[in-house]
Amino acid sequence: MMAVGPFPIRAVVVALAALVAWGVARWLARRKPDAPAKLAGALVTDAFFVGLLVARLAYVLVWWREYAAAPLAIIQIGDGGFVWWAGLAAGIGFVAWRTRAIAILRRPVLTGIAAGVLAWAAAGGALWWMQQSAAPLPDIALTALDGSPVSLGEYAGRPVVVNMWATWCPPCRREMPVLERAQSAYPDVSFVLVNQGEDVATIGKFLTDEGLQLSDILRDPHSRTMVETGARALPTTLYFAADGRLVETHMGELTGASLAHTLRRQFGAHPLSDSLE
Repeated sequence: MMAVGPFPIRAVVVALAALVAWGVARWLARRKPDAPAKLAGALVTDAFFVGLLVARLAYVLVWWREYAAAPLAIIQIGDGGFVWWAGLAAGIGFVAWRTRAIAILRRPVLTGIAAGVLAWAAAGGALWWMQQSAAPLPDIALTALDGSPVSLGEYAGRPVVVNMWATWCPPCRREMPVLERAQSAYPDVSFVLVNQGEDVATIGKFLTDEGLQLSDILRDPHSRTMVETGARALPTTLYFAADGRLVETHMGELTGASLAHTLRRQFGAHPLSDSLE
């Protein structure tokens, strides 16, 4: 079984890194006479939220074409869309500005931020190592909508995006148009949509009602794909390289921007058009 490391785990890592920064800044401030330790912690907290906001805005600007097609996706921070270096620069700049009149706090706060960044990098490296040791693309026996048997392992040899979904799952339903556009925009990538536990009639009605033209929809009546991959919720999307290695995971609703970003970063894939619109 492979363990899926979705965005929520990364969010926990970021939160822990922020806690490290906060604790180190306060500890160092306490060692300085007359330094307001509580203010040091507050500055770290404020810098953290300023950094998050700027990192998100920078990501939206980079992928503006995709977000312009679905503006509400801008507030879906669960897609993991942040430009970390822009956020870090903004946080440091904020601290420099706020400590211009209380210079005694500048070094403790900046040192705390540095400690938080190191903690974040170390945890991120651990997650990367765990992902590298994950099992390859599982060879699970599935069924096409016409009843013919299909093995998931048949898709090995090219980049594969495996999306686990169900019609009763609202975020699964919302992300289907994104996947439909991606199937047309990235012909060199296989998008395999593995339905979990539903019958042909239910799946067919959903596709007809929504007017979706999707290929490679497979049925997994007993949800073996979730068991084999360690997925804990729907939707979950797994990205496998051509050699079968798991290179990225995402739990939750996909946006056009997050999908395009991951395909470019992991596979070097570019759409046939300028966006997934």
